[in-house]
Order: sequence, then C-alpha cells, then structure tokens
Amino acid sequence: MSSTDIAPYEVTDGVAWLTMNRPEAHNALSKALRDGIREGFTRFRDDDSAKVLVLTGAGDKAFSAGGDLKEMAETSLKVPPPDFLPYLNRNFPLDKPVIAAVNGVAFGGGFLLAQMCDLCLAADHARFGITEARWGRGAPWAAPLPWLIPPRVAMEMLVTAEPIPAQRAYEVGLVNRVVAAAELRAAAQAMAAGIAGNAPLSVRAGKAMVYAAAEVGWTAGLAEGDRFFEPAYLSEDAQEGPRAFREKRAPRWKGR
Repeated sequence: MSSTDIAPYEVTDGVAWLTMNRPEAHNALSKALRDGIREGFTRFRDDDSAKVLVLTGAGDKAFSAGGDLKEMAETSLKVPPPDFLPYLNRNFPLDKPVIAAVNGVAFGGGFLLAQMCDLCLAADHARFGITEARWGRGAPWAAPLPWLIPPRVAMEMLVTAEPIPAQRAYEVGLVNRVVAAAELRAAAQAMAAGIAGNAPLSVRAGKAMVYAAAEVGWTAGLAEGDRFFEPAYLSEDAQEGPRAFREKRAPRWKGR
C-alpha cells in the first residue's frame, strides 16, 4: 500500500485532512503508516492552500490503537528512535494548527497523536488510554500530559493503563468537544474552517504563544506574548481587519 493509500491527504476549503487508513488493523502505527503520517504533515507544512489540518482515522472503531505490537515483536524494538513517529512541536516543527478528530479508540501511540495535536474533537464513543504498562512498554512522550490535564489524572492513566471515555477526557480538558460519531467530520471541518478564516499571522502567533508560555513563568509568558504578536500588529492584515469591519465585508488576508 502506497503512502497516498495508507495516509491519504486532501484539502477542502483551506482545511487539509490526513487519514490513517488501516481500519482492518485498528489503524495501528506500522512503519508504512508512520511514514505516511510524516509525509502528510510535510505536505501540509508546504501547502499554502491549507491553513489547518485535521488528523483522523478510517472507520468507526479506532483513531489509532497505537504501535503495531506484531511489528515490534518481529523487529525486537527496544527504545524507539527519536524519529520513530513525527511528534508535532518536538521533532516536527509546524506553525499551523492541527486538530485531532478522534473517531474511536486512541491508545498508546494513538493517544500520543491526539495529545500532540493543538486541538481535539472526539466522537462520543471514543476512548483514550495510555496502555503501555500492560505490554511492558514506555510512554516518555506523555511527559507534557500534566500540562494538559490534572497531574493525578495523568498519573492514574499512566499507572493503571485503564482507558477513559470521551466525556471524561472532555471533563479533564484533554478534549475540546465531544460530538455524536455521525457529526464528527462536519464538526471538525467547521472548527477548522473557522480557524482558516481568521488572520493567519494571529492564529500562528496564538499557537506559538501557548507552547512558549508553558516553558516559562507568568512575567516571561507575557513577554513571549508581546514577542509573538508584534509581527501580527505590524502586519498589513492588522490594518485590513478593522478596514473590513468598517466596510462591512469579509477581510482579505494576505498573511503579511
């Protein structure tokens, strides 16, 4: 199966969709699928027509069940190398927003993918789990989790290996919205299209500031905000927005 089959990429109204397409294997992260995800992220990074990307899985059972344990056994995988999986904002810099549309279980590496995206929507039957403790594997990639959710919830997920339902994930702040499964694609497209319609420099600065503020304290966080948003304030788009409001029309963003 080629990368375009195992991880098809398409763009609709400024929104890119990248789909993990191994439904028969619960979208387990084989090398071919991992390579397809990396290729899809690269296409999105370089695609000026796409302002936001939605990552989802094929079928209605799994976003991704995680690493391909059969493949791991065959290769005697020990510590995964740094480039084992493209980890957004860690080993794969990306300044445009990415939304996870979780259409089923997100376990292990599938949880990693949902965790690393900037926003997350979930079908009401989705479940989230860090299952590595069941199989003797590790989850060092979950180190940022206590920044996203309460530390004791993160601790519980790591040491019990018990999944939590979508509603619980929403309650603790891991998920932005929970919707009926049949509405997931439309809801993700609507959220992404709304973001794509906003001023691109402001959107990118907002994303960058959130991650930068997580690294520093209160005063330094405010300084980071000043640094990231100054180019947006000084841009042509910063003048176009108020002008469009005055003229009662949609802004025509230039991204500069």
